[in-house]
Amino acid sequence: MILYIILGIIAVVIIYFIASYNGFVAFVNRAKEAWADIDVQLKRRYDLIPNLVNTVKGYATHESSAFENVTKARAAAMGAGTPAQKGEAENMLSGTLKSLFAISEAYPELKANENFMSLQRELSDTEDKIQASRRFYNGNVRDLNTKIEMFPGNIIAGMFGFAKMEFFQLEAGSEERNAVEVKF
Repeated sequence: MILYIILGIIAVVIIYFIASYNGFVAFVNRAKEAWADIDVQLKRRYDLIPNLVNTVKGYATHESSAFENVTKARAAAMGAGTPAQKGEAENMLSGTLKSLFAISEAYPELKANENFMSLQRELSDTEDKIQASRRFYNGNVRDLNTKIEMFPGNIIAGMFGFAKMEFFQLEAGSEERNAVEVKF
């Protein structure tokens, strides 16, 4: 009888470890999927930027430093790897896009250009999708990190090498904390 009790306890412990491990795997995979959603939206944004720059360039040819800054910021954002690096690069890119839209203010014929207006709408839509993807990712990371920090999950996470993930956020107190304004 004691042998059955011991075997039952061992079976419950093994089942608990298996369920906990699988739970961590599910949380990690959800966070990775959410990060992939952010990457899709950021790629869409990166693809829109050259078209936007070229459209503005046609009207404001003497603003070459602004175009170079947008191009450099886009390249830096595309090359960033971790969420922290991506957040910093995206802050820089948002700032350069604001300067590009500020330039367009001086060119009424540009603001009336259908191609420019279409790109502006698409970029605004993309910014909204990036915000939603960021919230979804950060929610999944929060859930994973909470599970890793709570007892007894912290023991199991340590045993199997599950690590906390970084949030994708803008710099605190940054002027770029507000969304890129693309409406005129």
